[in-house]
Amino acid sequence: MLKIKHSRRKFIGNAALAFAGISIVPRHVLGKGMVAPSDKLNIGFIGTGRQSAGLGGSFLGLDQVNIVAASDIYHAKMDIFEKMVNSYYQKKNNSNDWKGFKTYHNYREILERADINAVVIVTPDHWHALPAIEAANAGKHIYCEKPLSHTVAEGRAMVKAARNNGITFQTGSMQRSWKDFRHACELVSNGYIGEVQRVVVSVGDPALPCHLQVDEKPDDFDWEKWVGPAPIRGFSNVLAPPPSDQGWPMWRAYREYGGGILCDWGAHMFDIAQWALGMDNSGPVNYIVPKEANTTRGLKMIYGNGIEMVHEDFGRGWGVQFFGTEGQLNVSRDYLDSNPKNIVKEKIKDSDKRLYLSDNHYQNFVDCIKSGERPVCDVEIGHRSASVCNLANIAYQLHTDLEWDPVAEVFIGNKAANALLTKQYRKGYEIPV
Repeated sequence: MLKIKHSRRKFIGNAALAFAGISIVPRHVLGKGMVAPSDKLNIGFIGTGRQSAGLGGSFLGLDQVNIVAASDIYHAKMDIFEKMVNSYYQKKNNSNDWKGFKTYHNYREILERADINAVVIVTPDHWHALPAIEAANAGKHIYCEKPLSHTVAEGRAMVKAARNNGITFQTGSMQRSWKDFRHACELVSNGYIGEVQRVVVSVGDPALPCHLQVDEKPDDFDWEKWVGPAPIRGFSNVLAPPPSDQGWPMWRAYREYGGGILCDWGAHMFDIAQWALGMDNSGPVNYIVPKEANTTRGLKMIYGNGIEMVHEDFGRGWGVQFFGTEGQLNVSRDYLDSNPKNIVKEKIKDSDKRLYLSDNHYQNFVDCIKSGERPVCDVEIGHRSASVCNLANIAYQLHTDLEWDPVAEVFIGNKAANALLTKQYRKGYEIPV
């Protein structure tokens, strides 16, 4: 079992805010599955920012789920989430089995609750690994937003924690539960465009170092804990905008907290490419950078079977193009089309290989908790798709061609690139390896 590098009294943040005396209970003490006697799953949310509103609504809509807790270090955002949950259950007629909702400043208090079966992690990317590993060690099932991990080393540690503790772990790459994406991948994987030769993935820029100006911090925001494992810096409204700001927080653009839009949307679109190509447990073996320095597009990724995948803007928004010997298929959230046009109209034959069928990403998570099966975007899949993005960022950052061993998960003959498979952590926020 992976060990957390702190004692039960040494928690994240300064001592004045630590919850002394809390420990993480091993999963075997609580029992396999930990499903409530009522057959309902009690779920706690870790992080209550903008993304949590949509996820909260998705889980509230499931009959077998009760949302009973949430934690955040920005109290204004947690208050909004709390009001949403309480309002839902107050209006619901058959909510007698719901025992109320409680908020926490420290997410570890959620992990301490024996009545909570699962957690939904909706934090910035740099805050995915530590609560996920601790939740797994506490026996909690996990739904974690994409991209799964901030570094390749974090992703592998998350996989190990999930496997060691036998928990269900769903990555929030929900396009795998959308009909058009599954149909596109089944067409490609069954040869309806012939032999695949090239894939083009259109998503945004790689990550940048953060040099934002310092803004005045809200009084109800524990900024030190938000920074957490990252290098300490002053508060920025760009990184953590107030609840009144309807835009997406742009921590995702910066290397210290996210992986750029390359990771943010790449965790969706490279994930679809991996699925269609049958590479869920692997990835490209060569990363070939553009000749021009400081470019944000043009990286080529070559799989061991010779298929080339390119990070390039093909002018139709974020999406994926598959090129085969007998045709082309294009898929995004806005379109599914092909050349010749009849390809996308083909029905998958009974004799064809079928991909994992899930039509509700959140229900699939709940169903797999109860059945013990792995979900449609299991932790290993989420790790591998995030790795494609993280490795692409490293290639762009170093601007050098790289050879990757997807089995050992190391670069061949490049110490500088291997050093970027992990990162420096502030004391008290280290990730177990």
